[in-house]
Amino acid sequence: MTTRTLRCILTGLGNIGRSFLEILPARAAHLRERYRIALQFVAVADSSGCIVRERGLDPAAIVACKRDKRGVIELAGDDIRVVEMMTAVQRLPADALLEATPTDIRSGQPGLDLARAALQRGVHVVMASKGALVVAFDELTRMSDWSGDRQAPRLRFSGAVAGALPSVNIGWRDLAGGEIRSIEAVLNGTTQVMLTLMGEGKEYAAALAEAQRIGIAEPDPTLDVEGWDAANKLLILANAVLRQPTRLSDIAVEGITRVTPDDIQRARRDGGNLILLAKAERGPDGRYALSVGPAAVPAKHPLARLGMQEAGIVYQSDIFGRTAAFSLEDGPIGTAAAMLRDLLSIAPEIAA
Repeated sequence: MTTRTLRCILTGLGNIGRSFLEILPARAAHLRERYRIALQFVAVADSSGCIVRERGLDPAAIVACKRDKRGVIELAGDDIRVVEMMTAVQRLPADALLEATPTDIRSGQPGLDLARAALQRGVHVVMASKGALVVAFDELTRMSDWSGDRQAPRLRFSGAVAGALPSVNIGWRDLAGGEIRSIEAVLNGTTQVMLTLMGEGKEYAAALAEAQRIGIAEPDPTLDVEGWDAANKLLILANAVLRQPTRLSDIAVEGITRVTPDDIQRARRDGGNLILLAKAERGPDGRYALSVGPAAVPAKHPLARLGMQEAGIVYQSDIFGRTAAFSLEDGPIGTAAAMLRDLLSIAPEIAA
């Protein structure tokens, strides 16, 4: 069988985008032998600009550039051109846009405009960043195969909801045909680390400082500790899996800023735990009540066993019963792996 080359544009070369390029060399032979594809990067972009080479850029050179904390435009020269990122997405011959730019939850930019432009011209889109999905989920899905149009470009975004955890895929693909009665999930790494440390006796401020030191928490952890990051991910699950049109204002949100070590110790007395729980529960009217907040879960609950850097999700459905999944979110590799997973899920259709 012939190996098909997939021409990709990668926007965003932070931890996730760079990790995506780093994991590819060891998998190149596997991708050719099992999936009959090879990945060619015709454009990549970071905050310094966007470089283009239609016969393909060298991923190793890009990774080395980013490890040296340099912008990719320093690789320009000979037949490597510098263009506007939007110009590359709008005009360059490409099969897929891999979108990993930093998330702006309020505007969804720049990912929103990039995804729009790609979908409008029939380019498939794989998203690791969630801002565009939070702001304009309905618009983007109407432009893609999520609308039910099998001729429309594919839109995949499993990495935007807790990285490697297949939270979206389980719900919309593996539980197809069932009625989902509830979703319970731990979707935010910062709060899971902090609550674990606080369970060991650290006060809130010390737990936050440690989470920042090990690189889990951002310098400004507001979105995480106040529950909004988990709420953004729950919003995507509600729209994609439950098919309930949802805005952030539809979710009751409480963070962990008022949680104390004593609260956690009380939850743990009988083998349970205290977690930041994202929850969707189906009511008698068929609509789901959505919430994010600290919750004590009993020892028998699957999420009570999560470790310090683990994410987890539990689905309850009528015919599938309880379905649970967990993953160790140790840095950006999981999200990069989810991007590869999403790309491979649509690769046969691209090749066809």
